[in-house]
Amino acid sequence: MSAAAARWRAVRDEIDAECVAWGRNPADVTLIVVTKFHPASLVDELWNAGARDFGESRHQDAAPKAEELLHRDLNWHFVGQVQSNKARAIARYASTIHSLDRDSVVDALATSDNRVGGFIELNLTDDPGRGGVDSADAMLSLAERIMATETIDLRGVMAVAPQDVDPRDAFARVATLSDILVQAYPNANAISAGMSADWKHAIEHGATHLRIGTAITGNRPHSG
Repeated sequence: MSAAAARWRAVRDEIDAECVAWGRNPADVTLIVVTKFHPASLVDELWNAGARDFGESRHQDAAPKAEELLHRDLNWHFVGQVQSNKARAIARYASTIHSLDRDSVVDALATSDNRVGGFIELNLTDDPGRGGVDSADAMLSLAERIMATETIDLRGVMAVAPQDVDPRDAFARVATLSDILVQAYPNANAISAGMSADWKHAIEHGATHLRIGTAITGNRPHSG
């Protein structure tokens, strides 16, 4: 087993144990290996070890990687900011987009020939320049627009814990907003939250999708 494959197995085992500690079913938590900047060969290596869900954040890197690995039965998750003019292209290979944050992206996906799962991105900072909706009202407004499309299945909410905030507080806020969304749309009950440094706190607050990179892949070979 390669070093990356061994790390993936160790992280998955840790996640399973943490789920049990919180009385949760490990099968309800999806581990997404974020492979941005890493070659398709690493994805293939991890696939052979048993990984099936992979995350990318830049279309220009993800598209050729997905093309190279068409022979593999895997799920691509797009976890970066989506440019409206690239949304349809992303939907050609990504089964799930975790960063729906504005009407123009939803409208672009509404014209796609491909159906995708979608998470509404939450902005947990005071910076309006960051991606994500910044209030429950904005979240519900975008959710209504998503539900009006025939090409997006609303899965739930996604968030990144700000560096200057206790991740437990950040994920508690995410859980509260998730509850509000679920009251309006009961099937939109998934939470995409938690990365290499804070995923244990995310599990504590109900995360169903963890986006973990360096703890599995190691340091990035380059930053683009």
